[in-house]
Amino acid sequence: MRAKDRLGQRGERLAEDYLKAGGVVILDRNWRCKDGELDLVALDGGVLVAVEVKTRSSWAYGHPFEAVDAVKLGRVARLASAWAREHPVAHVARRVDVIAVTGAGLDMPVLEHLRGVA
Repeated sequence: MRAKDRLGQRGERLAEDYLKAGGVVILDRNWRCKDGELDLVALDGGVLVAVEVKTRSSWAYGHPFEAVDAVKLGRVARLASAWAREHPVAHVARRVDVIAVTGAGLDMPVLEHLRGVA
C-alpha cells in the first residue's frame, strides 16, 4: 500500500473516532457505487451525514479544505442520495460535512470539521 493511501486511511479512522466521540453513529465507511465513493456515512440525531475526509501530512500542498470544491461537494451530495436509496435508514434531513485532518502521521494531528457545507 502506498504511503498516501495509508495516510488517507489513518485520517478516515481519526475522523471516525472524532465523530463517534461526539455521539455520531457511523453507518458506513468507504461506500462505493459506480459514481464514486463516500468516505463516511453517519447519523447525527435524525440527520443523515455524508462526510468527506481530506488528509494531509502538512500544509505544504495547501489546506485540506482547498481540495474540496463545489463540484466535489455536489458529487458527495448525489452519492449521499444514492446511499439513502439503497439503505432504508430513517432520517429527517441530509447534509454534507467535510473533515480536514492535518499531520495524521504525527502524535497530535489537527482535525477541523465543517458541518452542513452542502
